Amino acid sequence: MESPHVKLITTRREFLKSALCGFGYLAFASLATEAAAAQRNPLAPSAPHFRPRAKRVIFLFMRGGPSQMDTFDFKPQLNKDNGKTVNKDDELLGSPWPFHRYGESGLWVSDLFPHVAGHVDDLCVIRSMQTDSSAHPQAVPLIHTGDFQFTRPSIGSWVLYGLGSENDDLPGFITINPSRVFGGPANYGSAFLPAAYQGTRIGWEGKSLKNARIRNVSNDRFPADVQADQLDLIQSMNEGLLSEHHADPKIEGVIDSFELGSRMQDVAPRVMDLSKESKKTLELYGIGEDTTDNFGRQCLLARRFAEAGVRFIELGHGSWDHHREIKDGHERTCAETDKPIAGLLTDLKRRGLLEDTLVIWGGEFGRKPELQYGSGRGHNADGFTFWMAGGGVKGGQAYGVTDEYGSKVVENPVHLHDLHATILHLLGLNHKELTYRYGGRDFRLTDVHGRVVNEIIG
Repeated sequence: MESPHVKLITTRREFLKSALCGFGYLAFASLATEAAAAQRNPLAPSAPHFRPRAKRVIFLFMRGGPSQMDTFDFKPQLNKDNGKTVNKDDELLGSPWPFHRYGESGLWVSDLFPHVAGHVDDLCVIRSMQTDSSAHPQAVPLIHTGDFQFTRPSIGSWVLYGLGSENDDLPGFITINPSRVFGGPANYGSAFLPAAYQGTRIGWEGKSLKNARIRNVSNDRFPADVQADQLDLIQSMNEGLLSEHHADPKIEGVIDSFELGSRMQDVAPRVMDLSKESKKTLELYGIGEDTTDNFGRQCLLARRFAEAGVRFIELGHGSWDHHREIKDGHERTCAETDKPIAGLLTDLKRRGLLEDTLVIWGGEFGRKPELQYGSGRGHNADGFTFWMAGGGVKGGQAYGVTDEYGSKVVENPVHLHDLHATILHLLGLNHKELTYRYGGRDFRLTDVHGRVVNEIIG
């Protein structure tokens, strides 16, 4: 017996088809659809400017600002001067955690990251990062878009715009558990770039990923053939509207999202299904353990999306903003992320994916060496730490130097614009040539700034 829902949609479809055919519209729209499809696929793979070292990026964004002198930038003088008063009233706070050398490279890592420490020979630790603001509302958009005064495309959108997608059935840019604050969706938005290049969100920061899904992909109300007919009709109408307006990014974005959503119905749930992973792999990421389960799921999803051809994947974790109780706070955030990150690096490497996957770890800024509010550290934009692995960077090295307290850069500064330029370079993109014409001028991720940090490239 035919479902009343099926009958209803079929009746409406036939009515619309009849009405449209009466004006000769549907035949025209069908031709427009075919022509447009042949001419426009914004996510089609594009040739890079030169030979790339990396094909994709996994960005581990630690919102709030990890403390460099407590994680990857060992400062023995700071520890020696613990409690000393500087700048009249400020008291220095030595790191509560010991550091040790690891690997053949002998890089220093604190006891907060015992699992990641086992991968130091794959890490390029940039200890001389700088940004333009020590306030979250400005610094978070800066690290994502290169600007905080105006809404600009996210770095993930620029990458997708420059290279296209490797998988027609999945978004090319996915953000998992992003933060709602300090820019929110604008941090993974496409701004003036076509809507096809914006990030697809899965979950929110602080929420469990056990039941997280890409929204509005599945449809349990109608069978697949009815959905296909419905989509054909809607797209023919959209294409007809587009032909009247010639080039309209909003209409094009709707068309592209409908098409991608249709293709994703079968593929996305399979890629996000972790039940087929072995027990050993789940344990590698810390899935099933209370402390590491949520970020472990993020990291395993990142590997699965990378394997499936997603171009840019961002994982969000917060908050590292420990103005008070930095000891308890950093012990908690590091315990939640250390094992999953090490699991991700191990899994990528054993599958042969690390060599062309660029993994990036860091926050919007770092912390100050002085004590704040009796038990924490304040914001520091003048010197902080990022690390990168895989994707063509030199592993087992530390680049750049901060002063003896980790307060400011004294050697080889790397501004966030330089970081962006270097990421694009590793993907085979010249940051000066990756431009988009908008409002009468050519825009780029790095604006008029940025240099490629060739010293860290293998």
